[in-house]
Amino acid sequence: MKAALLYCFLFFSMLSFGKEEREIIKDIDNINSSATQYLENKHIVNAFKEFVLAKKLSDSIQDHYGSALANFNIGNIYNLMENYDSAKSYYKSTLESLVNLNDNYLLASTYLNLAKIHTKEFNYAKATYYFNETLKFAKNYATLSHAESKKTEQVYFEAQLNLCDLLISKGDLEAALISLLKIKSNLETKKIDKYYLGYYYYVFGIYYAKKELFNNAIENFRKAIPFFENNTQNLPLLSKVYMQLSMALAKSGKSTEAYLTLLEHNKYKDELDSKKKNQQDLLTKSKFLIEDYKTNAEKANAEKLQQMQVADKFKKINIAIIITLVLLLFSVAIIYSNYLSKRKLSNTLEAKNSELEIAKNKAVKTAELKSKFISNVSHELRTPLYGVVGITSLLLEKNDLNVADKKYLNSLKYSGDYLLNLINDILQVSKMEAQKVEIKNVSVNLSEMLNNIVNTFSYRLEETNNKLQLNIDSYVPHFIKCDKVRLSQILINLIGNSVKFTSNGIIKLNVVLLSKNDNKVGLRFEVEDNGIGIPKEKFDTIFENFSQIEESNLNYQGTGLGLSITKNLVNLFGGDIKLESEVNVGTKISFELNFDLDNLNTVKKPEAKSVKNNAVNKENGIKILVAEDNKINQVVTRSLLTKQGYSCTIVDNGQKALEEIRNNHYDLVLMDINMPIMNGNEATKAVRRFNSEIPIIALTAADIEDISKNCKDIGFNDYIIKPFDNYEFFQVISENIQKTNVAKVKTVESQGNANLRVVKAS
Repeated sequence: MKAALLYCFLFFSMLSFGKEEREIIKDIDNINSSATQYLENKHIVNAFKEFVLAKKLSDSIQDHYGSALANFNIGNIYNLMENYDSAKSYYKSTLESLVNLNDNYLLASTYLNLAKIHTKEFNYAKATYYFNETLKFAKNYATLSHAESKKTEQVYFEAQLNLCDLLISKGDLEAALISLLKIKSNLETKKIDKYYLGYYYYVFGIYYAKKELFNNAIENFRKAIPFFENNTQNLPLLSKVYMQLSMALAKSGKSTEAYLTLLEHNKYKDELDSKKKNQQDLLTKSKFLIEDYKTNAEKANAEKLQQMQVADKFKKINIAIIITLVLLLFSVAIIYSNYLSKRKLSNTLEAKNSELEIAKNKAVKTAELKSKFISNVSHELRTPLYGVVGITSLLLEKNDLNVADKKYLNSLKYSGDYLLNLINDILQVSKMEAQKVEIKNVSVNLSEMLNNIVNTFSYRLEETNNKLQLNIDSYVPHFIKCDKVRLSQILINLIGNSVKFTSNGIIKLNVVLLSKNDNKVGLRFEVEDNGIGIPKEKFDTIFENFSQIEESNLNYQGTGLGLSITKNLVNLFGGDIKLESEVNVGTKISFELNFDLDNLNTVKKPEAKSVKNNAVNKENGIKILVAEDNKINQVVTRSLLTKQGYSCTIVDNGQKALEEIRNNHYDLVLMDINMPIMNGNEATKAVRRFNSEIPIIALTAADIEDISKNCKDIGFNDYIIKPFDNYEFFQVISENIQKTNVAKVKTVESQGNANLRVVKAS
């Protein structure tokens, strides 16, 4: 009898509890429904309060679906107010609540919103992951009920189109095209919302614009426009379409249409800005009210917690006192033990620190010795190279050479230039390890510099039977500000690498305009070849020092430093190297950099005849003193100067140069730095004590970084690094002679004016 009564009691209790739970679920559904209505009517604060209440009730009875729905809508509110961190948190709570539920639409919608937020934050990796998750849950929309199927289908197409847009932004055009073609087949077989058709044509237009197929891009942008018009909800995309259409028209040469399209863009943009402003006022007010609501709620919770804490406090005081006393005794024992251990450890650390300090000093000294050694070796190698390259250049200028001799001399000059580049690479690595490389910002005629770079490869191209094409976007400015030497070195290294691994092929140097405003320009440089290519497994190591492509059937010369130096220089410019390659198909290496515009066109291109005009011949009596201890270099320098029409005197040390300048008149001095008895620096300082006018040019094989820092302090007017370009050599000489002559004329004029004033005064 007692057992029967107990069972009856339990049955009625469960029945009563089940009825109460159903009532709560009904309340949750009603609250979610009214909250959704508030949100549609833009009563954001009321909607927020209702969803928070629905979440609290759902959590109280572990109603996972109700909790998921409330979290999703609260996330939407935070997303609307651009509080992305809070939105992401609530969306992730939604996913946690849906773990054991089979609601594909809600799952797909949550993942889609997370993907859009990460796209706005430029976190493309996470955005791609969330778009793929969206597609995974939305792809079976056809199996759902009619209402759910239609909503899920829209989520599916929106995720596909957003993912294509993302792939295009990342530069993965091949994957984007595949996805777009898949979408096209779906769009042709389904009756889809016009918005998604317009979005599809817009994304396809972006794809064609990236591929520089501007006519196709224009066609797709124009197809997209009718689907967005007459609906204020589509203003953001409509504005974007007109902007992209204007850019495509401009790049295809249709400037008038581009301008008119840009006016349309501005019209819709103004309308969008006005709408955003009104919406922003509502969001700002809603943010304030929501924060006020949260503050009051937190305050109420805090007061409730405080009351509970006071009630528990007295209960725990006695236990806390006893535990504290025990812990105190235990802590004293531990502290004493730790003190003994730390004292022992401190003594050990002091000994280790002393050893590390000694090791550090040794490492610093070794690094300095290494850097100095490399610099000295480079100088010693450059000096004889000056003779090799110089004499070879002199012989090549002769008109009586037969074809075979000229070929041998060209080979000899190429070998000399190759050896010089090798020395420069080794020295460059040393400088980078010591962090002594600095990027300069000077005016450069970009097109002229690129053409000069291309011309330097003429002999090597003939030897390998390759062709080198230079392609520059028509909108790329002629004059920019950059480090000409470093940028040239990057491009020469990349082109040289392509020439090395390509035979009977085509190498392209492309310069693409990315962005441009009044003061800045963004450019992408691409070096593309159809050579042997680089294996995928080498992608991560090809830019490391001394790394080369190793294959038993290949024998390519090189140290493996060029690409490593190139990568480091691009990083110094603030860019990054991008490598695309396929074995036996070819390689494409690109990098993107931003430069200041030279709006004043300060770069002046010297004419070829300027050297002849500026170099004064013997009849004008220009005398040059050359201080050089190397006999071969004396012969080369004398021959160059005499051939150009200068009178030349040679001395082999700084002491003799000093005596010559004291006792004779010279218009200019070419001073080597490393000489016996008295070096060039000491001699120059001594000359400056009694003669501050004569131009002295440092003619040295030392590294440009070392000489340029102290050049003016020592007393040099300029410097020329051996081996040098003949045009540059005479240009520097001519400029310094002209500067001195102008200064003398101004001095005479000022003295004459002073004398005239004295006469007038008297």
